Parts: sequence; structure tokens; C-alpha cells
Amino acid sequence: MKTATRKKPAANSKPAPRKSNSIFRSGWLKLVLRIVKFAFIFFIVSSILTVIIYRWVNPPITYLMIERGFERKSAGKPWKIDKQWINFDDIADPMKRAAVAAEDQKFLDHFGFDFKAMEAAIDKNAHSHKLQGGSTISQQTAKNIFLWQGRSYVRKAFEAWFTLLIETFWSKKRIMEVYLNEIEMGDGIYGVEAASQAYFHKSASDLTNYQAAAIASIWPNPLKWSPTNPGDYVRHRQYLIRKNMRRLGPLDF
Repeated sequence: MKTATRKKPAANSKPAPRKSNSIFRSGWLKLVLRIVKFAFIFFIVSSILTVIIYRWVNPPITYLMIERGFERKSAGKPWKIDKQWINFDDIADPMKRAAVAAEDQKFLDHFGFDFKAMEAAIDKNAHSHKLQGGSTISQQTAKNIFLWQGRSYVRKAFEAWFTLLIETFWSKKRIMEVYLNEIEMGDGIYGVEAASQAYFHKSASDLTNYQAAAIASIWPNPLKWSPTNPGDYVRHRQYLIRKNMRRLGPLDF
């Protein structure tokens, strides 16, 4: 009668892999995916709700205003946010025309993006050391109200998203109203009403063609350029803006 003998495991055999590590890793992966999913949904919902609210509620402050305020404090200057809201219908027509003439002559015709202007800017930037923007008034409004400054692809992606939102939920009139009231106009000066008071000592409702063109001429670099004491380049910009203002047809807001 033969007795059964137990076989000894081979010397080079490996123990069966433990499942605990894989289960642990799988659990963490699911948790991370859930957090990412929740954050994405939260961002989408909150951004839409914020844009809808700002359709009727005027934005109180922007990231740029806060950033500039801290820059002034670090330079030993007092905190300053000079902003006076003015309703769209109270803004002088030359100021609205100057904004369109200077920044986005197809503003009333596009849905937030001027792809030809973007292509032209990209082509020019490829052959020049000075960067030229191709952003529309809608894109600039989205950036000024909801985002930070910079030229990263991440910020541009957020800018495109918010541009689509304001073009969907706001009217062109509302976009222009917010744009003219929030744009940086000088050191601690924001919006055309504060700019008009600071530079011409009058309300934006009383601006002339020359004064409106002067204000619009400094928007690319409001911390260095002056509408009342322009250099040759800014003076030439003012001339071109007035010329484009005359070419514009009726602005049907």
C-alpha cells in the first residue's frame, strides 16, 4: 500500500499575489475620479449660475482690481478702486462707438469670437516681438469679470467657456454695458464713468467724439498711456479710432 506524499513547492516558485494592494489602489482611484467629477459638475453649474446672476446684478469687483490693489500696496501706495457704475443708456453714444471702433468692429455680428482677427494676430505675433491680441469685446469682458490676467492656454480655455456663456445668456447691450463699466482705465481707475471724471471732469454721458476716442485709445496699456497727454503712437491711435467711428454704421443694441 502506497502512502501519499506531499509535494514540496519548487524553490523558485512565487507566492500568490496579494489582492489588498490592488483593491486599495482601486479604491483611491475611484475616490479621485469622484472628486474630479464633482469638481467639474460644480464648476459648470456655478459658472452658469454666476453668469445668469450677472445678467441683472452688476459685478461688484474683479480679480484684476484686487491684484492691482495689492500691487499699489506693495509699492507703498494706498488701496484704490475708483469705479462708478453708469447705466448703458446714460453712456454717450460716441463712447459706445469708440469702443467698437477701437476693439471689435464686428461686435454686433459675431457670437463671441472673430476668427479672422485671431488668425491675423497669430500671424503678426509670429513675425513681431510685440504681441497683438485678437480678442473680441466679449472675450475681454469674460476675462475681466471672471478670470485672472495672463496668456496661458488654461486661462484661454476658461475665457472661451465664459465667452460662450455671456453670449448665450446676456444681450450685446449687457455685454457692452459691463465691459465699459469694468475695464481698466488707469492706476486704480475702472470704467468709463470714473475715467471720464478723472481725465475730463465730466460724466461719460457728456463725452464728445474726441474725448471718447481718447479714452478708448489707452485700453491696451492704461497704466502707461494717457488720453489727455498722449505720445505720438497714442495720438495716432486716437486718429484711427475717430476714422473708424465715422465708418461705422448704426449700432443697433
